Amino acid sequence: MDKQWNPDLQVSDIVILCPYSPLWYAPWVAQPSVAHISENATQSSQRLVQNIGLVVRGKEEVIKMAVVSLLARGHLLLEDVPGVGKTTLARALAASVGVSFRRLQCTSDLMPTDVIGGNVFNQLQSTFEFRPGPIFTQVLLADEINRTTPKTQSALLEAMDERQVSIDGETHKLEEPFFVVATQNPQEFYGTYPLPESQLDRFLVRLSIGYPPPGVEREVLTRRGADPVQQLDAVMSASELRHVQQAVDSVRVDDAILDYLHRIVIATRNTPLLSIGVSTRGALGFERAVRARALVEGRSFVLPDDVKALAGPVLAHRVKVSGGVGGGAIRDDAQRVIRELLTVVAVPL
Repeated sequence: MDKQWNPDLQVSDIVILCPYSPLWYAPWVAQPSVAHISENATQSSQRLVQNIGLVVRGKEEVIKMAVVSLLARGHLLLEDVPGVGKTTLARALAASVGVSFRRLQCTSDLMPTDVIGGNVFNQLQSTFEFRPGPIFTQVLLADEINRTTPKTQSALLEAMDERQVSIDGETHKLEEPFFVVATQNPQEFYGTYPLPESQLDRFLVRLSIGYPPPGVEREVLTRRGADPVQQLDAVMSASELRHVQQAVDSVRVDDAILDYLHRIVIATRNTPLLSIGVSTRGALGFERAVRARALVEGRSFVLPDDVKALAGPVLAHRVKVSGGVGGGAIRDDAQRVIRELLTVVAVPL
């Protein structure tokens, strides 16, 4: 917009800082305002993080990333060893939002109809009637997703990407919001079916929870009584969640920040360290995710730090390391390559 001088401007009103600093201010420039994204949306997202933190202790950054994935209308892949809270995180998130939740235990004999449902013949009425599967929920936990066959894994593709399921030529819409949380153990390969690139690309964020800090784990050992997730109160309704998801679209991304994000994506395609770079779908998801993180952090505009923080969780599972064949070591190599690219791509000043 054109600069218009304010005659009442005082010298003390002008602060010269990096334009991406939260303290930057110039009276003639339209500043990002909570009026654009709703202060309630910012407070609701932070309240959601705090509520989940009552159960998943000592993992605030992991919780924020999970909430970012939800607010950006993506899906979440949790990779870690058993027993560190992957299922608990998914349950706590669903309980905090107050939406329907279903758990799907993936096994080698699980069939696509066990996931999406199918048409069953009703002998009394001599007609076929549709019986919905567990995917007809708002938060779906696909536990140990790499233990089921590729045929069953592919049953999730349409639902994750288009929020609908097609059965016998008929399309069934899924209720919004729709969020898939899948878990897998990256250290165990016997009897597993690694997710193909087309399936991995549907997940917006991939996280590893890790072991809790010793002090937090010691406190957990003293817990007694009922399941803590069942004691959680919902701090957000489904309609409020949809409002916050819409507010993410109003978060401001400066052109310089967008160019920075795009240069990182291009760098994954040009480096000899990677044989497969980030897709256009991945770039779109990356942009939505940085907007959501800014909202969770209480801002109406994106900073370079948002891009840096999400580069690994959003991009690493979408690339393939040159000469790699898969496994936990390759996953770590992909994270390392993304970190190296961040050191060579110029940050906007």
